[in-house]
Amino acid sequence: MMRSQPGGSDLFDSYEQEFKTLAVGLEKRIHQSISRAEGEERKALVRSAERECDEGDEILAQMEAELGNLPRTSRSPLQTKLKAHQTTLAGLKRDLKKSLVQLSNASREELFGARLGVGADATQMDQRASLLSGTERLNESSSRLESSHRLALETEQLGAGILTDLRAQRDQIVNTRNTLREADAHVDTAQRTLKEMAYRMLQNRLIMTAAVILLIALILLILYFKLS
Repeated sequence: MMRSQPGGSDLFDSYEQEFKTLAVGLEKRIHQSISRAEGEERKALVRSAERECDEGDEILAQMEAELGNLPRTSRSPLQTKLKAHQTTLAGLKRDLKKSLVQLSNASREELFGARLGVGADATQMDQRASLLSGTERLNESSSRLESSHRLALETEQLGAGILTDLRAQRDQIVNTRNTLREADAHVDTAQRTLKEMAYRMLQNRLIMTAAVILLIALILLILYFKLS
């Protein structure tokens, strides 16, 4: 697999560019196109936006898979980018859901207004307002619950990443300690070998000195007997 630089991946960058392009189009579709359209056109735009959300999930999954193929030391900056894109897509999904709820509320309001007519009494108006208010509160509660769930998942993923990094650092420390122990063992062996060599050299020197002295003594003794 090609790598653009030690801390990145060409394939990851390609997925990221594809996601950015999709996110820009999806944001425009949610905040502009859907709110302006009506009828079947609006339904088609909504379906298209939902498909793009699914495509965004697939791209992020591919980015996460590519991230797993990279060395551990190169993952941290790319993990930050991935989490930012995941947050962006989650926000677009919330905006799409909120937009659909607002459009649905507006449609119900128009429907209630048509049914009630000009002569609707105050009780019916209060019931309609109460129903719309309850729907909005329910939607807000669902959004908060979804946000809390997403935050819990992100926290869990972050915690898992930290534990993985700590485990890797622990392994590195253990390996370093084992290497130092092996180095100490080699140093001790070398010291013992040098001491043995020095001792043998001293022995050889003493033996040679004794042999020379003995040879000189023999020569002197021979000369003494010859000259006597």
